[in-house]
Formats: sequence, structure tokens, C-alpha cells
Amino acid sequence: MRRSNGPVARAAATRIILAARWWMPTAALTLMSLLSYVDRSVLALLAPTILRDAGLDAEQYGWIISAFSAAYLVGNPVWGRVLDRFGVRVGLPLAAAFWTCASVSHAFARGAVSFALARAALGFGEGATFPGGLRTAMQTLRPGERARGVALAYSGGSLGAVVTPVLVTPIALRWGWRGAFFFTGLLGAAWLWLWSRVSRDDRLRRPDRSEPPGDAAHPAAAPAGQLLRDARVWGFMAAYALGAVPLGFVLYGAPIHLGRGLGCDQATIGRVLWVPPLGWEVGYFFWGWVVDRRTRGGPHEPATFRRLFALLAVLSLPIAAAPLARSLALLLVLLFFAMFVASGFVIASLAETTARHGSRHGAYLAGLGAGSWSGVMALVMPVFGRLFDRRAWGTAYALAAVAPVAGWLAWRALAARRR
Repeated sequence: MRRSNGPVARAAATRIILAARWWMPTAALTLMSLLSYVDRSVLALLAPTILRDAGLDAEQYGWIISAFSAAYLVGNPVWGRVLDRFGVRVGLPLAAAFWTCASVSHAFARGAVSFALARAALGFGEGATFPGGLRTAMQTLRPGERARGVALAYSGGSLGAVVTPVLVTPIALRWGWRGAFFFTGLLGAAWLWLWSRVSRDDRLRRPDRSEPPGDAAHPAAAPAGQLLRDARVWGFMAAYALGAVPLGFVLYGAPIHLGRGLGCDQATIGRVLWVPPLGWEVGYFFWGWVVDRRTRGGPHEPATFRRLFALLAVLSLPIAAAPLARSLALLLVLLFFAMFVASGFVIASLAETTARHGSRHGAYLAGLGAGSWSGVMALVMPVFGRLFDRRAWGTAYALAAVAPVAGWLAWRALAARRR
């Protein structure tokens, strides 16, 4: 008589269900980061239409992006400290509700000042996204899963940049760019309902009552107030901020280049602009797998990170050739690869600093990283905007290419220093 496969199938189904439940909080943060990037990508995607209707130039657009970046710079460490101290269960829905209202307020903007104010409010609220993602992954996953967990939580951002053209372009073509911002409000309300269910997980209790597994007595853990006295933390911020410059450059600048440099209309931009962020999405998972695999021998392997950062710096250079691309397809491939490499700086820098300092202040460290990136983008976006107005595409892309190299050199110089 043939042996029944029923018990085997039931056991496999049970394992799948348990794994899904185990990863559910991190998956919810994937959706949160997706929501945040849909909200922030709408303006970039629809920039050609919005700038025309509002009578704005590319330099003003750069300053509007800088308003977001400056507020994001402040919001990341602030929310990081809040989430480390009070937990993600309550802190994340407060942040999501705030930035959802800010996103909808874009529909009522009329000029540069009102767009900048709406953008600043959005940036401050979204400052909780990545600190919350790292805090959740560190608090709910085992040490050998955390780099992939952070990659999963962060990957929603790149996925949001991928799906925004697909989701938003038809809405904007049918109901106008203001209707697109109302659509983001509906997405925010849906996520708040989801989090009200997922946040019942016991692992999401306040961190002071439930230390992340394996980190209760990390020897390198220092008070959060002393972290900024450590040169190695500044090295981490340099690697994160400068290494990830191509992410912001492509996200905010590619629609302008495609529209003004290549003459693409809004519908064409919407059809093709999902390609570069797909490299960002793939990169998060690829580099998360690489870091988890290469650091199995111990919690912190400096030689591994030295080699990885050097490799990433070299791979960042090809984006400088993007203005020379003779076809739209080749340009999209170069932008795809640039975002793929830049995502490696994000994952590697976060893995290195949390391995060195412990995850007790993980959300704060993540906030410092994302905030430093935002500060750099606040400084460079008006410069990129001015270069775009002058159609100096080659200079703009060259600056985006050398920024990760500068981040690697700064990390190398500071990582060897002690406090």
C-alpha cells in the first residue's frame, strides 16, 4: 500500500505558516517603506507636469526636494530615539498618520513655498521609516537573519519606487496630479489598519522590556548620547550618505533628464521609470544575502567590510557614462546598475555599524544613517537642479559617480579610529 503523504504535507504547511508569522512584523515594515516611497516618489514622477502647471523651474524643484531632505535629516534621529525608547508598536502608526496627512496636503499646494512646506512635513514624518524597519528586524529576528531582515524591511522603499510609475501614472492621467496625492492617503489608511493587527506580536513589546535576541549584553553597546563622539559612527554615516547619493540622484533627477534631455513625455516616463528602482530592489536582497553569508564566522569581520566597500566604490563609477548612452534602453540599464550598487552601501554600512555597536540603539543608528543621507541630498539637489537647468548632464552624472568613492574613503579613514 502506498504510504500517505498527508502528514508530510501538513508538516510542511505548518513550517510555512510558522515562518510567515515569524517574518510578519518585518514584512509589515516592508509595506511601510513601500508606502513611504510611493508618497515621496509621486512628486518626482510627476515633476514635468507639476513644474509646468505650477510655473516652477528645476532649481526651485531642487529646493523643494531640499526642504524634504532637511526635515528628513531631523526626523530620522528624532524618531530613532523615540522608537528605541518607546517601541515601534505605538511610534510607527503615529509617524505614518502624520506623513499620510502631509502627503495629501500636496494636492492643495500652489507654489514653491507651499510645496516646500508640504514636503518638509512629509520628510519629518517619514523619518521613522527606516529606523523602524531596522528596529523591528533586530528585535524580532535571530542574529543570522538580520541583514536579510533589514534588506526586506528596507526593500519596500525600492519596490515603492518601482511600482509608483505603474500605480500613479494612470491615476494622474485620469484625475490629474492632485488626484494622485489623494490616492496616497488611501494607501496610508490601509497600512494603519494592517499595523493595528500585526503589532499585537509579543516580540514588539517595548525594547526595555524585551531586548533583541542575542544583544542583551553587547560588549560594545554605549549610551546613545556617546555614539556621536565615536569617529567610526561618522565613518558609517559617510559611507551611507555618500554611497547612497545615486539613489536620490536617479530617483529625483531621472524624470527631469528623461523629459528635458531625451524629450520623453509623461506617459513614456511612467512606462519606463520603474526599471532603475528595480535594481535598487534586487540590490537590497543580493547585498543582504552577501553580508549574512560573509559574516557567518563572527558578528564583526572588519576585513570583509573593507573589501566590500572597496568593491562597491569601484562599481559606482559607470553611472558617469550615462549621458553618453545612445539609446533609452542603455540609459535605463546604467541607472538600474547604479541603484543596485548604491543599495549595497546602505545594507553593508548598517550591518557594519550594528555589528560593531550592537542593536540596542539600532533605530537611532539607522536614523543617523538615513538622516546623514538626507542632509547630503539637501545640499546637492539644488546643485543638480542648477546643472539640469543648464543641461550639464555630464557634470551632474560625474558628481553622482564620485560621491560613493568619497564615502568609501571617508569610511576607511574613520573606521580605524577609536573614540
